Amino acid sequence: MRVRLTMICSGVSPAVRRGAFPCGEAAEPAWLMARATALSAVLRRPDRAWCGPAASARQAAEALGLQASEMEALRDQDYGAWAGRGFAEMEATALEGWMGDPQATPPGGESFEAVFRRVSDLMEELVNEPGHIVAVTHAPVIRAAILHVVGAPLSGARHIDVEPLSLTDFRSDGRRWTLRATGIAAPADRQAPGRAGPF
Repeated sequence: MRVRLTMICSGVSPAVRRGAFPCGEAAEPAWLMARATALSAVLRRPDRAWCGPAASARQAAEALGLQASEMEALRDQDYGAWAGRGFAEMEATALEGWMGDPQATPPGGESFEAVFRRVSDLMEELVNEPGHIVAVTHAPVIRAAILHVVGAPLSGARHIDVEPLSLTDFRSDGRRWTLRATGIAAPADRQAPGRAGPF
């Protein structure tokens, strides 16, 4: 049984660009299109395509030419009252506490532990689903998927860098997942080769 899941991180939003917590806004269009054109040239057509419900995930899926269905499990972490707030505005103790504790929850938001639980549930559902799925989602979701697959503690999330519009590839034999590749990003100036690529 051949099971494959390729997660693609959504694009850069204005909030993220200015050093703030994501707030569900769309990605910067010029940045997105330059990289999506290159990435779509090496992305194999999947059997199924999904995306998170946020504007940046839907926008990235469309830019990649994917007919993606929205999936709630792929939504970004809910930052509650911190959404849209700059890191520099935050109290240092609150920010450090949140970064160091996977159970810490922004006011009215969601902890990374909660993100991990829903992503782990999704990975378990898909472990024996044949075919290739491409899922356009967000950095916390991809970090959670990596930690689930490698069995690392949740505290390791802060040491995983997920670049916007990068690919993370998982494979399953129907019983367990393996991490095949992570952090793969096509350069913005890459020309389409006119054939299906390796991803």
